Amino acid sequence: MFDALSDRLGNVFDRLRGRGALSEQDVREAMREVRIALLEADVALPVVRRFVDEVTEQAVGHNVLRSVTPGQQVVKIVNDALVEMLGGQDTPGLDLNAAPPVVIMMVGLQGSGKTTSTAKLAKMLREKQGKKVLMASLDVNRPAAQEQLKVLGEQVQVATLPIVPGQQPTEIATRALQSAKLQAIDVLLLDTAGRLHVDQQLMDEMKAVAGISTPQEVLLVVDSLTGQDAVNVAQSFTAQVPLTGVILTRMDGDARGGAALSMRAVTGKPIKFAGTGEKLDAIEPFHPGRVASRILGMGDIVSIVEKAAASIQEEDAERMAQRMAKGQFDMNDLRQQLRQMQSMGGLGALAGMLPGMKKAKAAMQQSGMDDKVLLRMDAIIGSMTPKERAKPDLLNAKRKIRVANGSGVQVQDVNKLIKMHQEMERAMKQIKKMGGLKGLGALFGKGGLGAAMPGLGGGQPGGLPGLGGGTPDLSKLLKK
Repeated sequence: MFDALSDRLGNVFDRLRGRGALSEQDVREAMREVRIALLEADVALPVVRRFVDEVTEQAVGHNVLRSVTPGQQVVKIVNDALVEMLGGQDTPGLDLNAAPPVVIMMVGLQGSGKTTSTAKLAKMLREKQGKKVLMASLDVNRPAAQEQLKVLGEQVQVATLPIVPGQQPTEIATRALQSAKLQAIDVLLLDTAGRLHVDQQLMDEMKAVAGISTPQEVLLVVDSLTGQDAVNVAQSFTAQVPLTGVILTRMDGDARGGAALSMRAVTGKPIKFAGTGEKLDAIEPFHPGRVASRILGMGDIVSIVEKAAASIQEEDAERMAQRMAKGQFDMNDLRQQLRQMQSMGGLGALAGMLPGMKKAKAAMQQSGMDDKVLLRMDAIIGSMTPKERAKPDLLNAKRKIRVANGSGVQVQDVNKLIKMHQEMERAMKQIKKMGGLKGLGALFGKGGLGAAMPGLGGGQPGGLPGLGGGTPDLSKLLKK
């Protein structure tokens, strides 16, 4: 998401950074381009005006233009303003501070992703917070809506309220509350009905359900792909329902991002979660500071560490750390790292979070690279014998042909993988010479990325295989 906006802003700020001194005219011209970029990204016009006026006022200030690095100062001002536009540094999570069962009511238009988001939230509450959750579908209009939630509930291992044909939403809400109390449920998620457009019947129904259930959270689910229409929907719901927050769905599919940038200003409510894919674990808390950094091409290292912590098994990380300390790195280790990259979202997702990786990401896309590359490399390693994986030096010409045939690739693809392994093995030996992980920790500070992500060590601390300095360039090694 935000790719188009990020590219436009990146070009503007590259020009600013390249100048030793800035005049007021330089700043105002840059801000005009920022204004156009935001409008093209489908950000609401009043939001753009307020943002550009505030940034310009600060950026033409005496201290900025007289600064040693005025370009960097302007970027910092824009970053701070973006963070504020998106909701400030600390966006609150779900408010569960109430007597159980805590009711969370999901509202929004039909097709916005309410039912899937309900299941995602339930899964997150059960797995990450250890809550006992019950889901109930109040949608009696859309065919099979209740059955859909039941199926999703089975997939995320969360109970759903039994379906009673003919009941109305208020009756279902009453029964859900009674059932939640009897079963000592911690959190009750109510998936309300949607409409194709905002109408009074929809609003009356939601108000009636809210009156019965007294929800602690009322979350508006909005499809970010609808752009400016999402903003209009948010305004309509805000005027009728006491919202507490917003969930933006399909954040992985919108290259413009205008809905996200406008939503906080329009509703006055925080964006609490972002849906980032179709999988039922593809939902994450919305962090304005991290999103602003991604928009400005500064990367999002914190999210990478969190993804690593969630996807890398502790014993695997310890094993990799021990082997790195000894300077060891075979095909099994490479395979483990490739699989970790897949579980963390693949090449594109990780490149988008790394500082300064916008150009590398573009090069990957131009060369036709995608996450199939990771699967292809995994297949090549899988076609090797256990001895070959442990000792890649055994791979002579005859063995390479066998491996290529077994994995359905060309011999040159096998050679590229072997070259990648050799370069990464050299990097591991360099780490050993530097004193292993302890030596890296001394160089980059205790708790640095090298220590936080031992399973992802590349040629530099925190570097991903093939993406960090000193490690092979994936876009060159793995072209189709």
